Amino acid sequence: MKKTLLVLTTFITSMTFAQDCSDLFISEYVEGYGNNKAIEIYNPTASPIDLSEYMLVRYSNGGVNTTTQNGVQLTGTIASYDTYVAVLDRTDPNGQPPFNVPVSDELQALADGFYCPDYNTSFAMSFNGNDAMVLAKGIVSNIEGSASVDIFGKIGEDPGTAWDNTAPYADGVGTWLTKDKSLIRKSAIKIGVTDPNITEFNALMEYDSIPAEIVVGLDTLGNWGSLGSHDCDCNTGSVSEINESSVSIYPNPSNGDFSVKGIEKFETIAVINSLGQNVQTINNNTKSIVNFTMNNRRGVYFVKLTGTNGSVVTKRVIIK
Repeated sequence: MKKTLLVLTTFITSMTFAQDCSDLFISEYVEGYGNNKAIEIYNPTASPIDLSEYMLVRYSNGGVNTTTQNGVQLTGTIASYDTYVAVLDRTDPNGQPPFNVPVSDELQALADGFYCPDYNTSFAMSFNGNDAMVLAKGIVSNIEGSASVDIFGKIGEDPGTAWDNTAPYADGVGTWLTKDKSLIRKSAIKIGVTDPNITEFNALMEYDSIPAEIVVGLDTLGNWGSLGSHDCDCNTGSVSEINESSVSIYPNPSNGDFSVKGIEKFETIAVINSLGQNVQTINNNTKSIVNFTMNNRRGVYFVKLTGTNGSVVTKRVIIK
């Protein structure tokens, strides 16, 4: 117990006290079947950010102790109001089960960077539904001295198979939220969680949950169409004198029907599914509210609104 408190105290003294929209945070968590694991990071600032100053750290099964194997240093740059998708590096098509099965081709195509090819060097990206993940500013050789920028899950807590929608957590009581799921940060969230002493990790407070895969005919496909972009209220810029924040979709998530409000100045409204297929298009719209019926097809959809001069605003809607 003494050692646990010591580690958590290190995190507390290293917490960042940033203002909204001032530093990176986790915008999407993907815990799919097999090795389909990904963390999307969002830059809510008006300037590009160098990722080499940041790392991802995994705390497995309620653990609190760390070695260099827990972390992985990030690389690259995130542009202003853009995302970076980190994916587990299992890309060998001949990789053998259980540990080296390749990541889905669809998920590989969405990656901005692959990490942790050797489990014995770093297992940071081999997370499961009961592992806490931390985005931290610092270096892997000194994890304890890093500054936590965002925390997914609760460090020091083992929820069983996964965190669910019922506390206290126990397998079979609630619905799993962090296993076989993608969790997408709500657009109203403008800053990461930095306090490791939270009393409870309630995923649905800050994230929307969708299945990690969807069944199309006889095929099981990754439900990762939302990776690579993120709706966030930090980005309040306007598009051709139309403030993007004035366009809203509700209810979101939806059970099948949703409406788009504030679109009277757009000429074309298109609904696109996660496979890039156009589901429905309305031209020369003059109404302020348009209803779409999705026939309860679960997944992530994008509503693309185009102005007369070609300006575009894109919004995401989740069908549960």
